[in-house]
Amino acid sequence: MATNHKLTATSRKIEGKGASRRLRTAGYVPAIVYGAGAEPQAIQILHNDILLGSRFESFYSSVIDLTVDGKLQKVLIKDWQKHPFKQLMLHMDFQRVNENEAVRVAVPVHFLNQEKSPAGKTAGLVISHNLTEVTVSCLPKDLPEFIELDLANLKAGDIVHLSDLKLPKGVEVPELGLGKEHDVAVVTVASIQEEVDPTAEGAAGDASGEEKK
Repeated sequence: MATNHKLTATSRKIEGKGASRRLRTAGYVPAIVYGAGAEPQAIQILHNDILLGSRFESFYSSVIDLTVDGKLQKVLIKDWQKHPFKQLMLHMDFQRVNENEAVRVAVPVHFLNQEKSPAGKTAGLVISHNLTEVTVSCLPKDLPEFIELDLANLKAGDIVHLSDLKLPKGVEVPELGLGKEHDVAVVTVASIQEEVDPTAEGAAGDASGEEKK
């Protein structure tokens, strides 16, 4: 079942670095909401509410019910700024969505059964997750929290491409419409190649020759 994320915000009139700094000190996150043919609106949200939402992986890739001054609107998180090392959100951008228009959102990929696969059970193989999220296009109601990729049959030499992903109904990957060269690898399996040091080999050969003398 999809997680229904909700946030409550209030509008703010005073903008600027000083005002934003005071908001953060008071426990709020300065933000802006825009799009859907309406004017951009400066808002403020309790920082604790953002922290609670961010505990869920889907928070950054789901349609959120954002209530501003009592008025509900559907939004996506489009950008955010975090403190370099503190658990502190500095600013957020929200984009309003039209429920009848497709949205493009980067959603996470969940890799299943890798450890049970032939590749996962074989020593000397490296399984690389080249993509951990995929940008999809769909109506807001069809937006998945994540895309599952079952790797149960993964074996040596396999390459899983974007086109191999099983997408929910109504969901597509826009990049695949740009040509075959955009059908990039999501997962690859390669053998570990042990590098031989030529210097060491030469030294071993010399030592062997000296022993024969």
